[in-house]
Amino acid sequence: MEEITYTLKDYKSDLKPIWCPGCGDYGVLSSLMQALVKLQIPPHKLAILSGIGCSSRLPGYIKTYGFNGVHGRAIPLATGVKLANPDIKVIAVGGDGDGFSIGAGHIPHAARKNIDITYIVMNNSIYGLTKGQASPTTPIGEQTKTTFYGNMEEPINPVRMMIAYKASFVARTFSGDPKNATDIITQAIQHKGFSFVEVLSPCPTFRGVEQFKLIREKIQYLTEEYQPTDEVKAFEIANDNDFIRLGIIYRQNRPIYTDIMKKMMEVSQKISKPEILDLLKQFEP
Repeated sequence: MEEITYTLKDYKSDLKPIWCPGCGDYGVLSSLMQALVKLQIPPHKLAILSGIGCSSRLPGYIKTYGFNGVHGRAIPLATGVKLANPDIKVIAVGGDGDGFSIGAGHIPHAARKNIDITYIVMNNSIYGLTKGQASPTTPIGEQTKTTFYGNMEEPINPVRMMIAYKASFVARTFSGDPKNATDIITQAIQHKGFSFVEVLSPCPTFRGVEQFKLIREKIQYLTEEYQPTDEVKAFEIANDNDFIRLGIIYRQNRPIYTDIMKKMMEVSQKISKPEILDLLKQFEP
């Protein structure tokens, strides 16, 4: 039987992206499709789920199983798909507003359970689709549609948060460096467990094109000598406000949720189960 080789054409849908000119999400889409080509994942063995927002339009641009859900619900959707069919690769995508505002309550539980999914967050530190309000990652002092005198709230640090939540793979990359982004996303998809990738994806419309330059000036790449298994060192990197470190910041290997469930089911089938009437007797007066 002839082996099938998948190309970019096999992953590209007929829908044309409608992001603003210069949006970082174009780079994320390109890097994700390049990663799929590298991994040679059959389109019918892949599902991409999202919530609401500019970046959450992404599933429509890739020719595979996909679902554009409601605001903040990418993780529950991805979890349900993975538990229903553990044999397929599942990727959740979204923005900082979708993930860390209304959707923030879902992330820690998927991370601690180590659901075998990849979560890619395109962080532009603004609500872009709803025209420029402050998001959970908007820097202090920044003027937006809802913070006319400057943002007063401490921004969320996605990487630090995911390490604390015990995600087994935490990484950061930049849409302006497609080679690095492709490599990081590839490794995240390969990782067995909950993998999180923060992609710095500037919004030129509401935060200005200079954001690309500002990010590039602060970038430092993690070297091969860095050991991502050190949780304390990972927190130090996450807390560094002087530089933006790109690479795999934290990684650990631990059992995934579907494997644990399978073992529990096998154990439960070997245990003799009491009759329902015997169970009810314990409640008799």
